[in-house]
Amino acid sequence: MDEVLHRTENNVSWITLNRPEAMNAVTWDQRERVIALLAEASADPAVRAVVVTATGKGFCAGADLRGSPGAPAGERVAGDVSRMIRLGAQRLITAVLDCEKPVVAAVNGTAAGIGAHLALACDLVIAAEAARFIEVFVRRGLVPDGGGAYLLPRLVGPQKAKELMFFGDAVPAVEAERLGLVNRVVPAEELEATAREWAERLAQGPTRALAMTKQLVNASLDGDRAAALAAEATAQEINMTTADANEGVASFVERRTPKYLGR
Repeated sequence: MDEVLHRTENNVSWITLNRPEAMNAVTWDQRERVIALLAEASADPAVRAVVVTATGKGFCAGADLRGSPGAPAGERVAGDVSRMIRLGAQRLITAVLDCEKPVVAAVNGTAAGIGAHLALACDLVIAAEAARFIEVFVRRGLVPDGGGAYLLPRLVGPQKAKELMFFGDAVPAVEAERLGLVNRVVPAEELEATAREWAERLAQGPTRALAMTKQLVNASLDGDRAAALAAEATAQEINMTTADANEGVASFVERRTPKYLGR
């Protein structure tokens, strides 16, 4: 059985975690496959949007370390754990953040630990009504990893982020939407159709403009105003050389619906 299912339909790359028996706790092999598929999506002009979802009742219950390479706890030396996190969970989250195509998370069930961060790193998050988000690390006596302390304060502010991380309580989908962790909550039977509608709408948009918009928004959270404004001007300068930008302006002047080609 393939632990990661993949298909491309209507210019959308669908990446599906497929270990329902383990609530899609992500293995080393799964992580590497997802990272590779996100890189392929960035490089492939035929892919113009990405959906990340999962089979079964869980989106991703966290990391499954049983199949991960690394020394046993008693044999570790200083640097082993930080190296494992840097090359593992952090690479997965960075792959989502750096993907040049918009990434939609379709969260079908519980998203815990690195699974929650995988969803929250996506550009848009759609959740089924039964989905839950859990900062599970504190329950195991651990510090959040996989970019959690980077992502959460930027989504909900530092005070709420600390509440979620300090207590590790499950956040139902409706509450997650209220907090700004989720864009939309839908009945389970509507999740795939809603994700498809959003992703295909994105896939019909000006792909390079969307890529640069994503980059600008993500970078704006880390830099100062001057740097953000300079990056914005540069991005617009580059974008105006694309066929889609020319089409967008021409369609406005000609009062017709634009037809973007992703170039």
